[in-house]
Amino acid sequence: MNSRSKIIRTWKGWTTPENAPVYEDLLVNEVFPTVKKNGVDGLEKVSISSKNERDEVEFFLSLQFDSLDSVKSFAGENYEIAYIPENAKRILKRYDAKAVHYELKKELIL
Repeated sequence: MNSRSKIIRTWKGWTTPENAPVYEDLLVNEVFPTVKKNGVDGLEKVSISSKNERDEVEFFLSLQFDSLDSVKSFAGENYEIAYIPENAKRILKRYDAKAVHYELKKELIL
């Protein structure tokens, strides 16, 4: 990956249907505002998606960074390890231990 290419970082976590709104609220009003306040440069966009299953809700997060260097400033040198604050871990039933990274090739707005 080119360190100056835009990077999409993806991650999944699962919670109960009851805790899904609590987790979403935590992401929107606490986790990402704290990340922004801590001055993580290069985080351009966060997308939060969810899918309802019978007994759980899957969350799919997609973060867009302006470079791999910005990902490292967010997550550290071992940037593949998922960033999950302790208060979020308490709400989640399970989660991916690692984030997955993609080099953004094109973005089409149709």
